[in-house]
Amino acid sequence: MSRVLVLNTGSSSVKYRLLSGDERLASGTVERIGEAGSPVSDHDAALKVVATELADKGLGLDSPELTAIGHRVVHGGRTFTEPTLITEEVIRKIEELVPLAPLHNPANLTGIVVARRLRPDLPQVAVFDTAFHSTIPPAAATYAIDREVAERLGIRRYGFHGTSHAYVSREAARAVGRPLGNVIVLHLGNGASASAVSAGRCVDTSMGMTPLEGLVMGTRSGDLDPAVVLYLGRTGGMSLEEIDTLLNRRGGMLGLCGDNDMRAVQERLAAGDPDAELAFSVYCHRLRKYVGAYYAVLGTVDVIAFTGGVGENSPLVRQTALAGLEALGIAVDPARNQRGERLISADGAAVKVAVIPTDEELEIARETLEVVSRTNRG
Repeated sequence: MSRVLVLNTGSSSVKYRLLSGDERLASGTVERIGEAGSPVSDHDAALKVVATELADKGLGLDSPELTAIGHRVVHGGRTFTEPTLITEEVIRKIEELVPLAPLHNPANLTGIVVARRLRPDLPQVAVFDTAFHSTIPPAAATYAIDREVAERLGIRRYGFHGTSHAYVSREAARAVGRPLGNVIVLHLGNGASASAVSAGRCVDTSMGMTPLEGLVMGTRSGDLDPAVVLYLGRTGGMSLEEIDTLLNRRGGMLGLCGDNDMRAVQERLAAGDPDAELAFSVYCHRLRKYVGAYYAVLGTVDVIAFTGGVGENSPLVRQTALAGLEALGIAVDPARNQRGERLISADGAAVKVAVIPTDEELEIARETLEVVSRTNRG
């Protein structure tokens, strides 16, 4: 059976998983890369740690069973709309997209460069977070600003968490026996996003040009009147960097109540904390609003799927976010929801509600193998 190594390289960490088909053979994380006192000085050293850990398990990078390496890359812009075999030209184009994802693409590129140095003979594939959302129609992807400015600077809706939305939408549709059905996916973690998927194709998603737009998140504000940014600068005297920090790192649940961990928020909610109550209400109100909007976009909905750390583990979020939508055929069974069953919708509800654990690494591995297979056939 072919093996695929999946790498998710961040600025100070490398997460990896080795898979054979759907079987996880090994996984791990190398952290604190380049930090003071860390034994891992740079990404070269980090990838060597990964190689050593795999070798210690008899699964070394030099194994003949290793077929390919798949890399998570956050932003593919308009250039990359599907997983792509990595070449020098592809690396150059990913570099050109750094302004769209300055915190992520450079680290992703570093992982690619180092991995290619370690195994230059092995096919390596870039799998882009934005690619699944490239099917969004112009009406959903286009912002109502000057067209020339938008075109020149690449301003449009790209969407993120694409590998998760691809995997979960497919698994949810299968779970209800509608593989070509209409699915609303709610990926809820510290970052959060929603998508509307029809017959396996994304037709709308909540994150925009950056991951800041959309749902309320752990530290990100989500949807905001653009004039708030102008007001913060003109009247609040804040710099662009300060506003960036306010919206991306001090917004969301953290900004509303001081906690970005939903478990802590719910504990405070149960204790009657008014700040936690407001934060939780804002969070679920935004979710409910997106569910209603995407119901309208799709026309009919077969299944709503919750995933991510919050989506998979918080019955209260699931119940509250969908409360009051019975007229749309959406109802959650309290007992099934509390038990965290795969299907938690009430008997007779027209729209099924599912809890689907995401598996982005498996999705990357599958897409990597498909690219390699297609390349070999061609």
